[in-house]
Amino acid sequence: MTLQVKVIDRYLGRSTLMGFLLVLSLLLVLFSLIELLVQLNAVGKGDYQIGDAFLHVGLTAPKRVADLMPMAALLGSILALGLLADHQELTAMHAAGMSVQRIAMSVLATSVLLMLSVFMISEFLAPPLDQQARFRRSQAIYGRDVAMTKSGFWARYGRVLIHVGQVQTGNSASDIEVYRLDDAGRLQQFIFSRHAVIEDGRDWRLQEAQSKTFGAEEVASETIAEYRLPSFLSPGQMALLQLPPDSLSISDLWGYIRTMKERAQNAQSYELAFWQKIFLPVATGAMVLLSLSFVFGSTRLRSAGQRIFAGMITAVAFQLFNQLLGHLGLLLNVPPLLTTLLPVALILFLAIQLLRRTY
Repeated sequence: MTLQVKVIDRYLGRSTLMGFLLVLSLLLVLFSLIELLVQLNAVGKGDYQIGDAFLHVGLTAPKRVADLMPMAALLGSILALGLLADHQELTAMHAAGMSVQRIAMSVLATSVLLMLSVFMISEFLAPPLDQQARFRRSQAIYGRDVAMTKSGFWARYGRVLIHVGQVQTGNSASDIEVYRLDDAGRLQQFIFSRHAVIEDGRDWRLQEAQSKTFGAEEVASETIAEYRLPSFLSPGQMALLQLPPDSLSISDLWGYIRTMKERAQNAQSYELAFWQKIFLPVATGAMVLLSLSFVFGSTRLRSAGQRIFAGMITAVAFQLFNQLLGHLGLLLNVPPLLTTLLPVALILFLAIQLLRRTY
């Protein structure tokens, strides 16, 4: 009997995993096509060509895989278990002595593998490839005079090198470093400003800038009330040169959050991305748990199409609610941990309540 149970466990796990991979592949193709259409709009800007657009879509595919994992886990599990239910295989397992709880545990064991996979992808695989895709895109569009980094970007402005630490909401930026070089390429002046305001589209006004001028024998320091960079970069261009928080790994986000808090800067957008990545594996497991409620106790009441449609509506609603609540929390200054935990807790609560009725 024990050997038979192990064989059934492997069969359930394999069926659930195959359903998940099928759904994930379909979703990945769909969302990759959408991303390709977005990238084709940039073709022709600078040196950005069609090949660059396809390469960008390929490099950002792991990030889409991680983002789609909860949805694919729900729909894939519903598809796999629904087919087993429609073919009366779940009924045969139950008749052979396997309880519904035992079948559910076999399926949930597969969710552990999915949870580990989404963590590994979102921490080690997706961030470097996504960042490389953005770096290549920025260089193709803006040329070698602009270079993106994990913390802001560098830009060449004549004989001036400028590092922008962070792009703020609205027409502003923070932590601006200006390196002015002489004709021989030696550092002539260094200027640092905590805050800059963009006026008239592209004119930058650095406020309370600290200046150091390097002479032959001495360094002169002074505070400049306003330092201007005319016709530099527009807010729209800056947005394309700033790595979004969700492109960073969990470890990078944690370090970035600590640095911003030390500088008394608002780090809530990075905290939101951090907690969303932390709870992404939990959300994936919760979706597998929820999928059980779509199958057990409803095989005679719902067709396979109805179960998949209901699961799709649930997955899309979760995704929209999660994103909406996160951005609303940023506007209302609600702790990102709370706005991220709430949708996952609701899914877990709903899944447990529905399964209790079944059992």
